[in-house]
Amino acid sequence: MKKKTQKRNRLIALLLAGVTVISVFSGCGNRKKNKNSFWGNHKKTGKVYYLNFKPEQAEQWKELAAGYTKETGVKVEVETAASGTYESTLKSEMAKNEAPTMFQVKGPLGLFSEKDYCYDLSDSAVYKHVKSDDYVLKEKNKVVGIAYVIETYGIIYNKKILNRYFKLPDAEIHSISELNNFSTLKKVANGIQEHKNELGVRGAFTSAGMDPSSDWRYKIHLANLPIYYEYKDKGITSTDAIQGTYLNNYKQIFDLYIQDSTTDPFMLSSKTGEDAAFEFALGEAAFYQNGTWAYNDIKGNSVADEDLGMLPIYIGADGEEDQGLCTGCEYYWCVNKKASEEDIQATLDFMEWCITSEKGRKVISEEMGFITPFKTFEDYLPKNPLVKISEEYIQAGKFPVSWNFLTIPSVEWENGVGSALLEYAQKTGTWDAVVHAFVDGWKTEYTAVYGEESMIS
Repeated sequence: MKKKTQKRNRLIALLLAGVTVISVFSGCGNRKKNKNSFWGNHKKTGKVYYLNFKPEQAEQWKELAAGYTKETGVKVEVETAASGTYESTLKSEMAKNEAPTMFQVKGPLGLFSEKDYCYDLSDSAVYKHVKSDDYVLKEKNKVVGIAYVIETYGIIYNKKILNRYFKLPDAEIHSISELNNFSTLKKVANGIQEHKNELGVRGAFTSAGMDPSSDWRYKIHLANLPIYYEYKDKGITSTDAIQGTYLNNYKQIFDLYIQDSTTDPFMLSSKTGEDAAFEFALGEAAFYQNGTWAYNDIKGNSVADEDLGMLPIYIGADGEEDQGLCTGCEYYWCVNKKASEEDIQATLDFMEWCITSEKGRKVISEEMGFITPFKTFEDYLPKNPLVKISEEYIQAGKFPVSWNFLTIPSVEWENGVGSALLEYAQKTGTWDAVVHAFVDGWKTEYTAVYGEESMIS
């Protein structure tokens, strides 16, 4: 009887031990996970495919991808579209079985084209870190795009060259503080061009290259100025029919760029963005229209950080003496809602890691040189003197010029204006053709893209 009792007790003990083991593993399986939090997910099963817009940051994104994979085991693939081809590349990639899980759209108009692919980010950790809704895109109250960089552009200048100019006997002005409108900019540029040999430069402005790596600076970024001032006059933020009120102003600044230049206008079709960056970085020109992102192409060459400055793009508009730099957000992160649930979660986790981890924040702020709209970057600021200059304009009370080029109706419109600008520069076309592409092309493309759907606010 005693032996039977002992056997029964051992059997009960074994059964209880089994229940305990099952309970332990069941408890682990029932732990709640924060659906959209990198830190709340311990098992990674999905993968990430990011189609990057910015060629100048391609290597840094690959560095981040490798760092994340090493830390988590999750595969992250980063591909970068060639300059000027992002929209067409995105459409091609989205049609594939292995489509991007993370991509970018160009403001509200880009969203219009890709809205069927955009996942609702309203509950994502990344959205919770955004400083304000000024930096997001919404579709029917859903957050479908989040800006990841705040950028500024204008006319970058070399202080050393200008200081040499100011000492010339016939200099029009004698300090940079006097250069605050188009009329003065033209006089200074003409003077530098006239004395280029004496000043040791090839021209006042770098080449206004019209190949795809460079033409966006004129058909989009420079075109923002006449759009901005027309919108400002009318009190609107978009239109289905631009009037072209400030196209003569557009003409006079473009004329200055191509006449007081390092390059003959007949050579512009072959001149690249890299050519212009090198010309400025090597001290061959005083002025270079570009933005804060161009610092990585300039640093470490002939122009020291302390010799970098940036002017607003003056076009001769009333009140431009109080104008600041062009500041805004162009491209927004989106997640492909047609990806698998595992890939969507992996992508959300990667995005959060990029803006919360030490490595992510260091690479984005220090190596990419980005100012971001995220609260997590308060102690992570870029070592970029051009960024500091943009802040100085704001502190001085100058009004920033918003990025109204985001309301341009289509890439076809941009290309039409770009082609007309090149023909005009090469004297194979007229300025009237530029006006036609700008005004009539706007209406045509707006109707072709949107039909009866209005984007006017």
